[in-house]
Amino acid sequence: MDNERLYWLAFSAFKGIGPKRFALLRDYFGSAKKAWEKGEEELLAIGLGPKLTSELVKFRQEFDPSSSFLRLREKEIDCYFLDDNRYPESLKKIDNPPFVLYVKGSITPQDDLAIAVVGTRRMTGYGGQVTESLVTELVGAGLTIVSGLARGIDSMAHRTALKAGGRTIGVLASGLDIIYPPENASLVKEIINGQGAVISEFPLGSQPMPGSFPARNRIISGLALGTVVVEAPERSGALITARLAGEQGREVFAIPGPVTSPNAAGPAHLIKMGAKLVFKVEDILEELGMKTEMEARKPVKAENPEEEAVLGLIEKEAKNFDEIVRETGFDSGKVASIISLLEIKGKVRNLGNMLYSINQ
Repeated sequence: MDNERLYWLAFSAFKGIGPKRFALLRDYFGSAKKAWEKGEEELLAIGLGPKLTSELVKFRQEFDPSSSFLRLREKEIDCYFLDDNRYPESLKKIDNPPFVLYVKGSITPQDDLAIAVVGTRRMTGYGGQVTESLVTELVGAGLTIVSGLARGIDSMAHRTALKAGGRTIGVLASGLDIIYPPENASLVKEIINGQGAVISEFPLGSQPMPGSFPARNRIISGLALGTVVVEAPERSGALITARLAGEQGREVFAIPGPVTSPNAAGPAHLIKMGAKLVFKVEDILEELGMKTEMEARKPVKAENPEEEAVLGLIEKEAKNFDEIVRETGFDSGKVASIISLLEIKGKVRNLGNMLYSINQ
C-alpha cells in the first residue's frame, strides 16, 4: 500500500472525521498525508473547531498508520478507497460516500446488478416465506442481494441468496471484527467463504452505536439499484433505508402484508408515498428494465395444504375473497396472508375488487 493510502486509513480510524471533513482536508492541503501532518493552528484555520482539532492532535500522537494497516492484513481485511477502480460505482454516486470501505470477501463487477432486501428484525412466518421466495427468484434473475446482517428479514435474505447459489453483500454498522448481532458470526463466515462480501465503513474496534445504523443504511441502499421492504412496522430502520434509496435516486419497492399485521404498516406507508407495489418478482425486474425468462411458468403447484386449499378453489374459476374465506373455512386474516404470499410467488392474480384467479 502506498504511503498516501496509509493516511486515508488513519483519518478513517479517527471518529471525528467523516466523508465531508475528509474531502475538505484533502482538497485544502492537497493530500491526506499533508493534512495529517499539519499543525494545530493550520487545522483550526480551516474551521475544524478547537475541540475536534485538539482530539485529532492527540489521536495522531497515539495512532500508527503502518501498524493499523498490518493489523488489517493479519485479519485478511481488504480496503477499497473512494478513488479506487474496485470501489463500487453505484456507491460513488451517493452523497458523502465512505472514503474507505473495509471488506472481507470480494465485491465484483457482477455486483453492479444488486438489489437491497430489508425488513423487520421481528420477522413473521409470512415475512420469512415471502423473503425466501422473492430472493430465490431475484438471484435466479442474476441480481446480488444486499442487506444489513440484522436479525429477521436481513438474515433470511442473505441465507436464501447463498442457498440459491447467488451473491450477497452484508453491510455492518460496526467494525469487521465486531459482528452484530453476534449469532450471525457463522453467517458472516459463510458469506465471506462463499459468494459475496461483508463490508463496513467503520474501522476495527468500532462498536455498533445508534447513529451507526442510519449511516450503514445509506450504504445498503447506495450499493443497490433499488430497495425492497418486506415487513416493517411504522418505525423501522428499513423505512430509513427506503427513504435514503429514494433520496439517492434509486427505486423503492414495498411488499404488502396481511392487514392484521403491524409489520404491514411500513410497506403500506411506502406505497402511499409512491413506492412500487410488488406482488411478484417481475414487478421489480420490469421497473429496473431487466428482461426475464419467467413468463414461461411451470404449472401452478401448492407448497403446503393451506395453499392447496386456496388454489383448488380458484383453479377453474375466479373467486372473490369472501367466497374463499367461506369455502376454505379459514379466518379472513389467514386467507389474506395465504393469498398475499401466492401473489408474491406469482401463482395468483388479483383481478380487481378482491377477485382472484390462478396466474397462468
